[in-house]
Amino acid sequence: MKKELGHKGEDLAASYLQKKGYRILQRNYRSKSGEIDIICCKPEIIVFVEVKTRTSKLYGSPEESITWRKRDHIRKTALDYLAADRRPFKELRFDVIGIMIEQGVVTKVNHLEGAF
Repeated sequence: MKKELGHKGEDLAASYLQKKGYRILQRNYRSKSGEIDIICCKPEIIVFVEVKTRTSKLYGSPEESITWRKRDHIRKTALDYLAADRRPFKELRFDVIGIMIEQGVVTKVNHLEGAF
């Protein structure tokens, strides 16, 4: 159930990003350092996106659940990706997309650009 919710959130986030003009380069990129949910780009910028999906605010917003340790893993994984890909870019950014799904309905999509 938790995994299904995560996949649904990532699908929604990828669709949202494409509508905003981003090109999806890779989803669920894994390296020895960790995993990045979505890697996308716009001209001369590469964006590493962490997606968090929740069905309740009982334990806080989706965005609040990203710990310093998770951010550190994402940064290290991004370095692994950049070393392997060698795509030219002028800027890189780490975004977070928080998605609330309550009673099966998407109630909020919050895109934090440059979250960390």
